[in-house]
Amino acid sequence: MTELFEAIAATDPGRARELARTTPELREQRDAQGLLPAMRALYGGDRELAESLLPPGTELNAFEAAAFGRLERLTELLGDRGAANGFSPDGFTALHLACFSGGPEAARLLVEHGAELEALARSDFARIRPLGTAAFRGDAESGRVLLEAGADPNSRGEGGFTPLHSASQNGDAELVDLLLEHGANPGEALPDGRTPADVAREHGHSELADRLSTRTA
Repeated sequence: MTELFEAIAATDPGRARELARTTPELREQRDAQGLLPAMRALYGGDRELAESLLPPGTELNAFEAAAFGRLERLTELLGDRGAANGFSPDGFTALHLACFSGGPEAARLLVEHGAELEALARSDFARIRPLGTAAFRGDAESGRVLLEAGADPNSRGEGGFTPLHSASQNGDAELVDLLLEHGANPGEALPDGRTPADVAREHGHSELADRLSTRTA
């Protein structure tokens, strides 16, 4: 692990930026899993730092271009049809990463190039579909792109969670309404019997829980 990765892991953005400034080649060095420092910072929740650590756009692969919404680079890479449906070193498709942080335009571009709507991530910590990623991240517009393209609103990820469970857990009324509009079933239950209404109530979203309960009844 380079000093830059160590600074990111230590949540020391000042040190990370200084290293990237004085030794810019560190921005292009990947870790043992094949990920750039910018991706590690992005996963750590610091988008501003992640943006500052990106190497030149021509160095980005399809997963990185999707994650950062670099549409010009992503378009270039999607000339290779396999780019739309490959898996990143940590087990996500470019469409997952667009829904995670790249935004709806990146998601739309991938869908237009044949990205698989129901691809299940192979990550050790998140066996999830792209719509589930959009719901987890609260990205209603990326969710809309997928739903309008035909994504299954009731598809399940790890633990049996549907996108509606995730949106309900987050108290995301906009996304809940969007999912219901596209056929999400509010009566779908987790293996332990909890419905989206139950999950919403557990996380303090009582008004949303009441609305979902009414729909379930």
